[in-house]
Order: sequence, then structure tokens, then C-alpha cells
Amino acid sequence: MPSKEPPRRRVPGPARARNAAGSGRPRPAVRPEARRTRRPAGTKRGGSQQSIRLGSPRPRLRLISLCLTLVMLAFVVRLLQVQAVDAGAYSAMAQKNRYLEYTIAAERGEITDRSGIALATSVDAHDITADPKLFTPEDSKAPDAPQQAAALLAPILDEDAAELTKKLSTPRSRYTVLARRQTPQVWKQIKDLKAAFAEKAAEDRAKGGPGANVLAGVLQEPTTKRVYPNGDLAAGILGFVNAEGKGGGGLEAQLNKRLQGEDGKIRYAQAGGRPVPTAGSKEIPAVAGTDVELTIDRDIQWAAQRAMADQVEKSKADRGYVIVQNTRTGEVLAMANAPGYDPNDLTRSNSAALGNAALQDVYEPGSTSKVMSMAAVLEEGAATPGTHVTVPNRLHRGDRLFRDDIDHPTWYLTLNGVLAKSSNIGTILATGQLGKTQAEANKVLHSYLRKFGIGSTTGLDYPGESPGILAKPQDWSTSQQFTIPFGQGLSLNAMQAASVYQTIANGGVRIEPTLVRGSKDGEGHYTAAAAPKRTRVVSEKTAATLAKMLESVVDDREGTGAKAHIQGYRVAGKTGTANRVDPVRGIYKGYTASFAGFAPADDPQIAVYCAIQNPTRGSYFGGQICGPIYKKVMEFALKTLQTAPSGSDPARLPVSFKPGE
Repeated sequence: MPSKEPPRRRVPGPARARNAAGSGRPRPAVRPEARRTRRPAGTKRGGSQQSIRLGSPRPRLRLISLCLTLVMLAFVVRLLQVQAVDAGAYSAMAQKNRYLEYTIAAERGEITDRSGIALATSVDAHDITADPKLFTPEDSKAPDAPQQAAALLAPILDEDAAELTKKLSTPRSRYTVLARRQTPQVWKQIKDLKAAFAEKAAEDRAKGGPGANVLAGVLQEPTTKRVYPNGDLAAGILGFVNAEGKGGGGLEAQLNKRLQGEDGKIRYAQAGGRPVPTAGSKEIPAVAGTDVELTIDRDIQWAAQRAMADQVEKSKADRGYVIVQNTRTGEVLAMANAPGYDPNDLTRSNSAALGNAALQDVYEPGSTSKVMSMAAVLEEGAATPGTHVTVPNRLHRGDRLFRDDIDHPTWYLTLNGVLAKSSNIGTILATGQLGKTQAEANKVLHSYLRKFGIGSTTGLDYPGESPGILAKPQDWSTSQQFTIPFGQGLSLNAMQAASVYQTIANGGVRIEPTLVRGSKDGEGHYTAAAAPKRTRVVSEKTAATLAKMLESVVDDREGTGAKAHIQGYRVAGKTGTANRVDPVRGIYKGYTASFAGFAPADDPQIAVYCAIQNPTRGSYFGGQICGPIYKKVMEFALKTLQTAPSGSDPARLPVSFKPGE
């Protein structure tokens, strides 16, 4: 029976291997990746030192491939967006950067006097522009190109260097305007500078330098500049053109649409600020504005303006105006203001002188307004030129005591004498006969004032024209009921006052005044202005009677307008001296002196009105300081228009009567 062997004890792997080696038995094969390093002596199983395993490269390769795929996909998407989806937008941006477009300014129409003499015209000019991108360091090859260019251009353009630097330092913009409407001489100076810098840059490049040129980006656009050949002549009528080339005042503003025409456009390719001729261009030509012919006579305007300017200076007055009007057509032959201004250089003009004071100032007219009161009295049959009017030194009405401009004993005047001596008291008494009550008389007088155009614009449609002030008769205060008949308590402008005398001279028919005679288009076709509106105010008989009464003011030795007498002509006129409302303080301070009339009185053709505001040296009476102006202007106008002298003597209506007659 075999003997039993004791059970074998399992020996750990290494021990087993050693036993196997010692016994000469073959060792089982061990895979390389499973082979372990021998632990140092004393190191226990499970220690920190382990064998190093090499990872597989495939995951990393897959990650890199994925990233490259995403990057390529992004490029493809962007490419599709640029070339397909947004192709039009990017093409437009490219075209915008390559092509420049600017406006071709239309030539502004001329303004001439009635004889075709230019009062306002346009000449060639240049808008100085720049391409700010060409002033960057990359394009100009200079780190401070805007500053250098601004320093060179500032004295030529008369502009601030800092402001020019700011305009040139906006590289995102391809266009900026440095100065508008510069003369050809200014552009020639800039061209010469550009040529000098371009030559210097070429020499520098030939030597291997950067070839900096700080003026390469300065360009120009052809345009026109408004000029006024006669300086300040008729400036109040013409107005001016602003920096944008649009009418800024006067007829330039009123007729701007007709004068300015239609601007054109031009588009061309450019490279480095220079046109590329072979790339083609597109142009829409400009359409020139319409020429406008005024009713103004340049010579008469000059005479009126000079006469008024001299008297304003002599009297140290605030201002004055003269209007000359054709009584038969309503055409304004002259409208002069003093002081005036030169529209060629507004920077040196007094802002208070800008505008047209003859249409924009409103003031109380004084005794020149009495002709309307007399027209109402005659037309209503309340009195005749020979009606006796006893005029005391003082007259108590309402809550006031009225007086004439001088103290006098009781005057025994005819109605004609009341007008000749310009009696306030006599006028109050005469207009009181217009109604059974004062309220009725007020209403009748108001209706005639309105017919003469008081309280409404003249019909010129002039910018800033004032209609004046005329309250409704029921709103007249106690004093206004008696001051309005002699020209205080109502307000008008100079053109309205002149229109009153044009109406009387034209047989009682008011013609709306006109300043524009006609226009001529670019092809030379002339179009006459529309006929002005005509309104009968009083009968022809009343107008003829008033003309004879107004002759007494100038011709009679007792009249107040003797200084307006013109040898060889019968002259009708009326003086005016009114208390003046201070426009700043709103109280009566100073005087308004005026004179109005027409000639020849037996065949009226020309009406003249003049007024001076706040004369402070010498006389302030209208007959004394405006009478001579009226004479100078009327005499000049009669000769200029070759008006024949009067063929008869003045009517010489009686001025006074003896008590008891």
C-alpha cells in the first residue's frame, strides 16, 4: 500500500519559480507586458513603485483629427458666407472703398435788376476735401501726417489747425470737407504745395527712403460761390447765401428753390486718392438754377441808399429806410436800408443790420398816416377840402388833453389847411364826423385803414415781413380813439406806408407791391411774373382831391413840406413826426421822422417814402430831415426815368379862412 505523502504547501510565485529553476524544470513563458520588475529587497507587495505602461496613440490621433476637421469646417462655413450668403454686401463694401461719389453743385441762378445788371451771381469755386485714410501712417509713410498737413493748410484756408487735424484723423472715413467754396487762387496754392511734396517724396523713394507725402490725400470738388458785385447795394432785398449754399435771408431764401437748381452726382474709381480713368465713371449732370429779374433799378437804388445813409449818419439815428415805387404798376424801384451790410463778408457785418428793416420794422407812422383819415372823410362825404375847421390850442377828449406839435392861437383852417399844417386837433375834429357817435366813427375809420392794407402783409411774401398792428375798433382804448386818426396807436412797416401813397397816386386803386419782374430758365426762356392784385380803396375823385391837398403841404408857404419842392414838377407830399416806442424798453422814447409823397402831382408816376428812426442830433421833424431825402431821391428817379416836367401850376387850395366868413 503506498505511503501517504504530506500535502504540498503552495509557494508564492517567485519562490515557485526559483524551485522550478533549481529543479531543472522548464519555466512557463511570461508575456512581456505582464512582466513585472523585481521589487527591491525589503519592499512589500502593494508598495508605491509600479511598472510603467505605454498608452495607445489612437485616441490622441482621433482627437487631433476631430479638431482639424472642425477648423476646416469653420473655414468652409465662413467661405460660403463670404462668397455666397453675404457676397453682395462684401462686394458693395469693396465698391465703396474703391469708388468715390460726390455731388456736382448746380450753378445758382443770377439775380439782376430790371435792366439785366447782375446784383447777385455765382463764380467758380472749390470745396477742399480729403481722404482721411491716406493720412494714416501706413498710407502717408509719416507718423504725424494729419498734424503736418493741418499746419500747412490752416493759413491757406484760414481755418483752425486743431480742427483740421481732427478732420484728418478719422481713418474709418474716406471723405471729409476741410473748407467750402474756396477761390481758384486758394486751390492753386494747395496744388503747388502738393506738387512740391510729391516731387520730394519721389526723390526720397529713389534713395531708398519711405517717400512720405502728407498732402497726397487733399482733394477738391468743383462748386460755385455766391458773390454780390455791388457790395452792400440792395443787400436788404437780396439777402445772402449760407455756408451750405442755400439762401439764408431775403430773396435768396424766398426764391431758393428756383435759384438753386438741381445738384448732379459723379462716381469714379480711385486709387491712392487719384481717379482711375480706365475703371469708368458715372455722372448725372447738374441742372442750373433759374435767373430772376427784379423790378429794382440799380441806379435809383444806389441814389436812395446813399441819401439815407448820409442822413442817418448826420442825425446819429438808429436806422432809416427809403422806398421808391412805380405808382401805375406797383413795382418797387428801390428799397434801401441804412445802415446796411455786405453779403460778401457777413463776418464783418453787424447782426442788427441783417435783414430788411423796411419790411420787418414796425412803428407808429405819425402824420403821414393822416392821408388815410382824410381819404375816409372825403369818401364818406363828411367834409370837403374847403370845410372850415376851428382848431383850438388844446382839445379835451376822453381822459386826455390833445395838442399840436407847436403851441398856437386858435387856428381857422380849411380841411385842406388841417392837412397842410398837419394839425392833430383838426384831424380829430374831422374824423369825428364819420359817425353819429365816436364808436361809429371808429368803425368807419378802421374799415378804411384795412382797405389801405394796414394790419396785413403787403403781398410780397417776404421772409420775416410784419403785418403791423391794428386793433379792432371795439378794442381801441379811450386815447386810441383819438390818436389813431393822426397816426399814433397803430403800427405799420415802411412798405405799407409807401403803398398808401401809391394808392392815392393811382386814382384810389391799391396795387400789391412787387419785387420780381420775371425769370429766365437755363434755355433762355423768359417768363413774366404774374400780375399783382388790384383793389379799389377810394374813388378816383377822392384820390384826385387828396393829390391837390397834398400839394399844399409842399407848395404852400404855410405847409410843412417846403423842403421837398422840386423845380419844374408839381409835388404832392406829407410830413410825419411821431413819438417812437423804444423796442427794448417798450416805452415812448425819441421820434420817428418821415416824409411820403408822389410826383408829378398832376400825372403821378413815382411814389417815394422815407423814414428815420430815433434821430439824436439836429432836428427830428420829418419835414426837416426826411424832406431833403425825398427831394434828392425823387429828383434822381424822375430824371433816370426821363419823366416829363409838369405842364400846369399847382391847384393851391385855400389853407385858412377868416372868422365870420
